[in-house]
This record gives sequence, C-alpha cells and structure tokens, in this order.
Amino acid sequence: MTTVIRVQNQETGSSTHTTQDDKPPSLGCFGWFIIFIAIIITIGLLPVTMFMCIKIVKEYERAVIFRLGRIVDKKPKGPGIFFVLPCTDTFRKVDLRTVTFDIPAQEFLTKDSVTVSVDGVVYFRVFDPICSVANVSNADHATRLLAQTTLRNVLGTKSLSELLSDREGISYNMQTALDEATSVWGIKVERVEIKDVKLPIQLQRAMAAEAEAAREARAKVIAAEGEMNASRALKEASLVISESPSALQLRYLQTLNAIAAERNSTIIFPVPIDLIQHFTSKKNE
Repeated sequence: MTTVIRVQNQETGSSTHTTQDDKPPSLGCFGWFIIFIAIIITIGLLPVTMFMCIKIVKEYERAVIFRLGRIVDKKPKGPGIFFVLPCTDTFRKVDLRTVTFDIPAQEFLTKDSVTVSVDGVVYFRVFDPICSVANVSNADHATRLLAQTTLRNVLGTKSLSELLSDREGISYNMQTALDEATSVWGIKVERVEIKDVKLPIQLQRAMAAEAEAAREARAKVIAAEGEMNASRALKEASLVISESPSALQLRYLQTLNAIAAERNSTIIFPVPIDLIQHFTSKKNE
C-alpha cells in the first residue's frame, strides 16, 4: 500500500506528487533467521515459554511491540491477551486515560510591565500510542515542560487587566498552542485552566486604595444627588405649607407624636402662631 503526498512549491506555485510506502521495512534474511530460531525454541520449550509469550493489557492500556527493534504492524495491541516471541520481541505499555498535572507557579512580566505569579492545571491523554513511544522519549515529561513554557509565552503578551478578566480566553489560547505542539507526540490536550494569579503586596495595596477611592467618589456623588433631591422636595413642601396656615399646626402635632413615640422626657408644647401674632400686634400699638 502506497500513499500519495502532494508537495507545493511556495516560490513557483507548482506542485509535485511523491509516493511513500506505508509498509514497514523488511527485516532482512538475518532478521527472519533469528525469528525462525526464536519460534523453534518457543515450540521446543512450550510448557515453559508459554508464560513468557502470553501477555495481558488492561482496557485502558495498549502495548507497542518491537520486534528486533522495529514496531510490529504499525498499530498497538490490546486490550486483552496478545503474544510475543521471547528474545526478539519487547513491548511498552501506554496508558490511554486522561492525565492531570499542576503547572508550577511561574513568575513573569505582563505586557504592562507588572510582575505576577500564575499557576494552572492541564488535562491531556494519549490518542496515538505509536507516536507517543516512537516520536518522543518521555511524552509525559515533555508535555509538562512544554506547558510551563507555553504558560509564560502566552501570558507575557497579556496586560494585567486582561489577565484578571479574560481567563477563559487565555486558557483556550494555551490549549490550542499545546495541542498543536503535542499532536506529533500522539497527545491530545483536552483542557487548560488558570488556577491562581498572585500579585505583589505593594500592587495589591495600590489596587485596594484605588478601588476604595473610587467607591468613596461614587458615594459622595450619590449623597450629593440625594441632598439635591431632598432640597427640591423641601422646597415643594414649604410652598404647600405656606398656602395653608393650618398645615403648619398639623406638622407640629406630627413632630410631637414622633418625639413621644421615642419615650423622650422632653415635653414640647406647640404655641399657635396666631396667638403670638396677637401679642406682637398689641405691642406695636
């Protein structure tokens, strides 16, 4: 079976077609001879070699078999029982379950030159056991190191306000960058989350003072608007009372009732204004 690959030249715009053979390279005569000897020995010592040939992998595992250093059939074995030849075959188990690890806290400078410390968590799994074994020596360790550097690179292009308000967008950008880099290793990055953002103490105090000043400014504006509305209401009330002298007497009675409800020992006697005007008019005469 052959695969046709189309290659396009960016300078000329022309395209060429090449063929690539998917079959594994031949083991050679000497390789087949060694395999034949291994089969003869396995059959001759069958009761003993049976336990060496039968291997079992679990449902969430796959086995990548190497025969004389070459991957067998270009596909993993499992789950369940599979057979290997003693002395010629070796295998490596690959776990397909989702793996979670914490990104250590990374200190870096934001776009607006603020030093912050950020940590996170990454979820990934192996989707191609062959690539995870053949293309990288330790896929798990390589993914952890790449996650740390990617976190610093992505967050270094963000300002402090963007870092604090757009965590979902930053997580998505990190996931995309990691997934693109680890796809050749047979690893799928499923999720990236930012756990905590630690700011310097001086910056925390400055931000707290700024927020307190903003709240005080808003409180003063609200209080001034309340005073303005109250003065307008008092002005309208004074106009209503000035039109009816008896309304002022009713207001006196309401004030006396409010004071009496508070159990105050002070006693207030309302004096009619008409009586005071009567004495003042006699004095003037």
